[in-house]
Amino acid sequence: MSTPTLGLLFDVRNPAAWGREWSTVIGSALDQVVEAERLGAGSVWATEHHNFEDGYLSQPLTFLAAAAARTSRVRLGTGVLLASMRHPRHISEQAALIDQLSGGRLELGVGAGYAAEEFALFGKDLGKRMTLADEKIRELKADLWDGALNPPPVQQRLPLWLGYQGPQGARRAGRLGVGLLAPNAALLDPYREGLAEGGHDPAIATMGGMIPMLLARDPERTARIVAPHYAHQLRTYAQARVTDGSVVAPADLDELVGQMLDPASRGLRVVDVDAAASTLGALCAAAPIRHLYFWASVAAMPDAVAAEHMTLIFGDLATRLGTSSPGPAT
Repeated sequence: MSTPTLGLLFDVRNPAAWGREWSTVIGSALDQVVEAERLGAGSVWATEHHNFEDGYLSQPLTFLAAAAARTSRVRLGTGVLLASMRHPRHISEQAALIDQLSGGRLELGVGAGYAAEEFALFGKDLGKRMTLADEKIRELKADLWDGALNPPPVQQRLPLWLGYQGPQGARRAGRLGVGLLAPNAALLDPYREGLAEGGHDPAIATMGGMIPMLLARDPERTARIVAPHYAHQLRTYAQARVTDGSVVAPADLDELVGQMLDPASRGLRVVDVDAAASTLGALCAAAPIRHLYFWASVAAMPDAVAAEHMTLIFGDLATRLGTSSPGPAT
């Protein structure tokens, strides 16, 4: 059974319905990073989108540089960086600098993206999104693993990940010899097959990723509190897929609460520690999981809900799963 680090994923949203001053929003997110480390978190991750109505985090490496300056132990990851939108040398130089600032704690996760507006904004072809992400990983490996940078990263083989879903994506990540940010045991076989096809030892298979769970002592009560925030999150992700100018309507809140409490739901589930430990224990027994991370907040949900969520993850859940503080990347 693998023993992963547990962490949080930050998107730093500021929806109008619950809006605060941006300096407060960003400062509070960094305070949450510090508190997560104090509670025993193994990792914190930052994600990326552009032109979202709520100011979704657009520069995850900048956020992680600030997090590096305020922490000393927790690993720092991008889950994921939209590398297709950037020149690879810019990414690798920033990554190396953050690795130096943090004493060798960076994990660099790359994703393909999906929003047509984002690709148009940066003059990229959405139809080539997977090919573009593959190319960026090859270029990042050359910079970060082959000694092309000065200053170099602290880690000789800074951990690189691809956030690909589905068997074809898992195989592509394997061929490139990087970690797979998809915590799905069903993808292990195609991932290992890809590693072998790429000339890599299948034994290096390493998986991780975001777990759509919100931990609570009273899941039903918490689901009702969080439902409007989750409805906002779902609507904005769906809106980013729209190309015809139509407007996505928000979900019915009562239906959403039912989905959040449904053990079979593939979306966000609100669960107690017992349910989380059972599900994640089975996952860690079936796949080589290195990192599992959860939303730090769901679209500006109340601070008390976020605090309880963190306390349960890094307290009772960590104990049940036998996780420990992070060590050097391997």
